[in-house]
Amino acid sequence: MPLNLDALSDATRRTILALLAVEGELCVCELEAALDLIQPVVSRQLAVLRDAGWVDGRREGRRMFYRLTEMPHWAGLIIRGYAEGGVPDAILGAARDRLQRFEGRPVRLQAAS
Repeated sequence: MPLNLDALSDATRRTILALLAVEGELCVCELEAALDLIQPVVSRQLAVLRDAGWVDGRREGRRMFYRLTEMPHWAGLIIRGYAEGGVPDAILGAARDRLQRFEGRPVRLQAAS
């Protein structure tokens, strides 16, 4: 599936992509904590990214875990750019701090592939 660049127009979606780039796989609850958003908002943004081809999800019990899809080199450069300053450090750094303080992080039963 070709990647849809329109999905990158939203700051929250760019932050999600940057978080996945630096953290690897995250569940919806972890993204809620990191972004300080409610579940329906996070799930909607993830659905847009999934439909656009940027993320894949896998279910483990009741939880959904998301990670970046395999993508062309040019797309990886965009995501790396978000992680390395394209998403301001005040936003990405704060999200990572909230994620580190989140006490409800799930234990993964299956290793991310």
